[in-house]
Amino acid sequence: MLEPFQFTPSAGPSIEGPAFSRTFKAVTTVMVFGVGFWLALVWLGEKAKGGSNSLLAYFFAALVMLVFFWWWILRSRTRIDTAGLHQTWFADKHMAMGELAIVNVIRIRGLEWLVAPRVQARTLNGKYTVFQAADPALLDEFSRLSSELQAFRQR
Repeated sequence: MLEPFQFTPSAGPSIEGPAFSRTFKAVTTVMVFGVGFWLALVWLGEKAKGGSNSLLAYFFAALVMLVFFWWWILRSRTRIDTAGLHQTWFADKHMAMGELAIVNVIRIRGLEWLVAPRVQARTLNGKYTVFQAADPALLDEFSRLSSELQAFRQR
C-alpha cells in the first residue's frame, strides 16, 4: 500500500502569512468606505426630498455584505504545516496533506502586491479549494509543495 504524501515546510513545522497583500487590503478599505460614504449621501438626498427609503434598504444590505467580506479580507491568514493547508475565512478552509492530489500556484508575476496569488488544491476525492497567499516565503513553500507533490504522485 502506498504511504500518504508528507511535507514539512523548510522554515520549521509550519509557515504562516497574510492571505492578502497590504495594498489589496488598502484598496478594499477605500472601496468599502467610499461605497458607505456614497450610500450615506444618497440616503441624505432622499431624506431631504421626502422620498421612500425602501429601495435604499437593498443598498444597505449590499453594504453590510461588503463590510462582512472586508473584515475577513483584513484578518485572513494562510498556513502550511505538516498536517495540511489552512486559511482563516468566515468558513475556515483546510485540506489534509495526505489527501492532496494536485496543488497549483496561480500568480501574476510583478503584480503580487495588488492581486493576491491563489493556490488551487484538489484532493484525491476531487474536493477543490482555493487558498490565497500574499507572503513571498509562503508562496515559495506552496511552489515547493506543488513540485514535491507532483513528483510523489508520478511515482
